[in-house]
Amino acid sequence: MALDIKICGLSTAETFDAALGNGASHVGFIFFAKSPRNVSPEIAGRLRQAAKGRAQAVAVTVDASDAFLDAIVAAVEPDMLQLHGKETPERVAEVKAHYGLPVMKAFSIREAQDFNAIEPYRGVADRLLFDAKPPAGSELPGGNGASFDWRLLAGLDASVDYMLSGGLNAANIGDALRCAAPPGIDISSGVESAPGVKDAALIENFFRAVRAASDRSAA
Repeated sequence: MALDIKICGLSTAETFDAALGNGASHVGFIFFAKSPRNVSPEIAGRLRQAAKGRAQAVAVTVDASDAFLDAIVAAVEPDMLQLHGKETPERVAEVKAHYGLPVMKAFSIREAQDFNAIEPYRGVADRLLFDAKPPAGSELPGGNGASFDWRLLAGLDASVDYMLSGGLNAANIGDALRCAAPPGIDISSGVESAPGVKDAALIENFFRAVRAASDRSAA
């Protein structure tokens, strides 16, 4: 099965094109005012047009109101919604039903027992995302450049469809793929030259590292 690769927090045409050109399966837009990657629905809506038929556009929100979700869905026409806050299983189901879109629910992981939180969401969320718990003092639920012990994923039920996120970059993606063999990966800060500033060269280097790791595993 092909590895899904999501480049998240895109906001410029150059880096959006770099993600698509290198084969991203998913492109993500952040709609969270506290994030340096925050983008307006209007800008995201213009960018996502190039992804149609090439990659899934994912709208990432954090405990968003119905009105904000309405504005995002209207402007962006996303293929998937990612809920990265404290949304309950009931809220996930409500969002899915209202917009008729698949939902990916994010979870913060530090230790094995953190995976217990996913149980009420199984069969509700269409996909899960595992990110590292934010460092102390961070106001961002993701995009902090922190990772968790990928060996913890060995105890996960093989039927769980998820994306691995948190602290991934070109230098460590080979280790992550060997250790966890995730069905999907999500990268944001690992392809940035500064917080919120995506770098086309770093995006290309990341994909090159993924391909190299995949070639080694197939050899």
